[in-house]
Amino acid sequence: MLLTLFCLFIAVVVLQLVYYIIVFGNFSFAKPQTINPKRVPISVIVCAKNEEENVKNFIPLLAHQNYPDYEIVLIDDASRDDTLEIFEAFEKEYSNIKLVKVENNEAFWGNKKFALTLGIKAAKNEYLLFTDADCYPKTTDWIQTMSAQFTKEKTIVLGYGAYEKIKNSFLNKMIRFETLLTATQYFAWAKIGKPYMGVGRNMAYKREEFFRVRGFIDHMKIRSGDDDLFINQAATGSNTTICFHADSFTYSKPKTTFKEWFTQKRRHVATAQHYKSFDRMQLGLFYMTQLLFLVLPIILLSYQFQWIIVLSILGFRYLFAWISLGFAAGKLQEKDTIYWFPFIELLLVFTQLFVFISNTFSKPVHWK
Repeated sequence: MLLTLFCLFIAVVVLQLVYYIIVFGNFSFAKPQTINPKRVPISVIVCAKNEEENVKNFIPLLAHQNYPDYEIVLIDDASRDDTLEIFEAFEKEYSNIKLVKVENNEAFWGNKKFALTLGIKAAKNEYLLFTDADCYPKTTDWIQTMSAQFTKEKTIVLGYGAYEKIKNSFLNKMIRFETLLTATQYFAWAKIGKPYMGVGRNMAYKREEFFRVRGFIDHMKIRSGDDDLFINQAATGSNTTICFHADSFTYSKPKTTFKEWFTQKRRHVATAQHYKSFDRMQLGLFYMTQLLFLVLPIILLSYQFQWIIVLSILGFRYLFAWISLGFAAGKLQEKDTIYWFPFIELLLVFTQLFVFISNTFSKPVHWK
């Protein structure tokens, strides 16, 4: 029995190394990105619902981008606060801002995808750049850096949506590490030619890609997934590229309590259940090998089975995982999270397990 568990442990470590070195390595060890600016007309699309404080602070940052030809499409999704009034004031102040007002629709009540569809149709430009109302670009070159990745063939660009750093907060490090790991995964698979998701905090695509897959119609009843489910359906190895230059990052404020973050995680995991079969399989396999990597050594060491070998294998795997994620963290400016890697990984794996259990018995709440 112990020998069988030990062989399983070896297989798990091999699979983990395949992920961290071969798969994730496509991004982790990639050369730094260089930017060759393009001047394609861009429509920046922001959908907001009850975000008065965020839009008041962040829309001016979008309005002062270093880019010659762009408009900002502000979508108010039936807000109950002063979001609409603030948008109307911005529309008067900035000539390149267009406002789309969305009223509650009985068939699509509370569905962000309906609001985004109206915004996409209202945009005057073919190239669309998306961010959320609670996000802001790191630099005034955000539009320029993201749009530079478009080519005749590459009509979908996946960017990085980071979270602000909060000093002396271990939860903040967990959130940012999890965001780093997720980005490493979807960037790496996109470079391999198997893109499976993106984040609405920072992504771009040509409008023709939206209409090619009939927009969100195939998953309109699923309230989440305006970003990752769309990319899962529309992205291919030939039409998708990534942007990880530091000037392309967006930032948003992270959750400050475990309960809020856990609720957010529940929504993300519930949405991932609707991915294509291969994508669900590879994500599930990665998580299962993570879980088994933590559980199997505990069993083996409790019986003192080949403890020197088991500990050596543990150290070997941690070393290569640390190296792979360390290079990725350097690219995404999240190096401080890597110092806590073993402990954070342990907590994330069991948090994920708890998320699966919670989602089995109740459905998470979606758009506001």
